[in-house]
Amino acid sequence: MEKNKELIVLQEKIRKIEQQTSFYLKEIKNLLSSNPTGNELNIISYFTYTTNLSHDKDLEHMMIGTYHIHNLGKKTITNPYICLKLSSNSPFQFSGKYINKNSNLSMKLNDAWERLNNQSDKEEYWLKPLGEESLAPSQIISFPNFQVKWHSNKPYSGSITGFTYFDEKKEGIPSINQISVSGN
Repeated sequence: MEKNKELIVLQEKIRKIEQQTSFYLKEIKNLLSSNPTGNELNIISYFTYTTNLSHDKDLEHMMIGTYHIHNLGKKTITNPYICLKLSSNSPFQFSGKYINKNSNLSMKLNDAWERLNNQSDKEEYWLKPLGEESLAPSQIISFPNFQVKWHSNKPYSGSITGFTYFDEKKEGIPSINQISVSGN
C-alpha cells in the first residue's frame, strides 16, 4: 500500500513537470515566431584589450585595444561612427590608426578611420571608418589596435568609454563594457 502511494505521488510530480515543460515550450515557440527583434536594430559594441604594466615606475605602461561594432540584427545600418571618450584628467596618451579630417585624400590608408572632431581634443575621439558606409546583418567592423600609454610616477586612474552612432540611432548606444585602469 505504501509503495502505491509513493508511486501515485511520483506520477503526479512527473505530470506537473510535463505540464510546466509543455507550457515553457509553447512560450518559447511564441517568442521565436513573433521574433520581436526581427525587424528591429540589434547592435552591440564592445572593447577588447590587453595591458602591459611595468613594475618600474620610470617605464611606460601600455594598453592595446580594439573597439568592435557588431550588427546582430536583420537590418543594415548606415553611416556608423564612434566616440571613444577618455576620462577627464586621465594620464592617458591615445593613438590609433586614424587620419584627421583635413588630411590629403591620397594619404588615406586602408582600414583607417577618420577623426571627425578637433585634433586638439585629448578626451574625445569621434571617428568614422573610411570606405565603410554601412554595416550589414552579422557584420562586424572594428577600430583596431589603438594604443594608450601612461606613466606611473604618481597615482593614476583613468577610463575609456565607447559609444556607437549611425543614421538609424542618432542618439547612439553605449558599449557593453568600458576600460578602467588605476594604480599607485
